Amino acid sequence: MPDIVRRRLVAGLAAAATAPVIAGSAAAQSTTDIRATETRTPDSGTLHAQAKLPETSMTTLFKIVTVKDEIVIGLSDAELDALGGRDAGTVARALKTRGELTAWQYAVRKAATGELEQAPRQKVGLLAHESLRVEPYPTPLAVRSHD
Repeated sequence: MPDIVRRRLVAGLAAAATAPVIAGSAAAQSTTDIRATETRTPDSGTLHAQAKLPETSMTTLFKIVTVKDEIVIGLSDAELDALGGRDAGTVARALKTRGELTAWQYAVRKAATGELEQAPRQKVGLLAHESLRVEPYPTPLAVRSHD
C-alpha cells in the first residue's frame, strides 16, 4: 500500500474515532437551555421524562394518524381536564365516545425572533373512525398557546 494511501487511511480512522467525543461535547453545550425533568402522570403514576423549554407551554400536542394522512393538534390543559385526562388515550376515548372533537391544528412557523416554533394554524373538526390513532407529539420547539 502506498504511503499516501496509508496516511489518509490512518487520518480518516483518527477522525472517525474522535467524532463521537466532539459531537458529544457539542450536544452537551447545546442542551444548556433544555433541562430534563421527571414527572408523574396523574392517571397512571408512571414516570415520564419531559424537556423544560425556555417558554412554559400550557398546550399539549398530539399527532392524529389516519389511513389517508396525519395532522398535529394542540389541546390546552383546561381542554384536556374537561376530557378527563392529559394523555393520548384520553383524547382517543373522548373522540370515540363523542364521535367528534374540535381542536386547533398546529404547524411549524418562524416566530418574530426568527426561531422556529409550533403555532396554531386553524381550527379543525375530527370525526371518529376505526382506523384513527392518537399519539403524543414531542417537539423540541417552543409551543404557542391557542388561547
